[in-house]
Amino acid sequence: MRDALAEAGRVFSLELNSATDNPLVFFGPRLRDSGWISGEILSGGNFHGEPLAFQLDFLAIALSALASISERRIDRLVNPTLNEDLPPFLAGHAGLESGLMMAQVTAAALVAENRVLAHPASTGSITTSGNKEDFVSMGMTAALKLQRVVRHTRAVLAIEALAAARALDLLAPLHTSPLLEQARSRIRAISPPFSGDRPLHSDIALLEKLIGGGGLTFD
Repeated sequence: MRDALAEAGRVFSLELNSATDNPLVFFGPRLRDSGWISGEILSGGNFHGEPLAFQLDFLAIALSALASISERRIDRLVNPTLNEDLPPFLAGHAGLESGLMMAQVTAAALVAENRVLAHPASTGSITTSGNKEDFVSMGMTAALKLQRVVRHTRAVLAIEALAAARALDLLAPLHTSPLLEQARSRIRAISPPFSGDRPLHSDIALLEKLIGGGGLTFD
């Protein structure tokens, strides 16, 4: 997954810095076979940005898969048939409290929406301008969809971070690895432990910012 995202990012960066206008207007001295010239205007089929749209669509698909994997890990933590003797839904008093049940429902809803948004935009085009604008990349649509997928995926990862920290709290006095304990400390710095049910939307929003800023990235 990491290699696929890295390759998509490399191609995306290459295409993003490429020119897709037509004609291309160059200013300043340029060396040609005939010698130095002050500038030139070149026309040559650089009007199609579909390679960029392909990468935008692929990133949406890859992030949708990442969010889906994350949601399954959340379910593994809260599901009483799978979480290996942790309290059902990580609640302090199962049956009286909801714990992280609705947080997992939220993650599942975001994953479901991601799956719809992951349908590629670059495969569709509608002819316009009297059949002169015959094929376009749909790259803007792909970009707008990707923006939503990024937000959804970050929220799912934030919910997973919240659930993981809660599970570690419930396993005390046991500890995990030093690196994961460091991650838990960063999570707990902005999302304190809780007893009983309370709204979690503020915690999730703060964890989204932490993840978006690289706060849970370690060398």
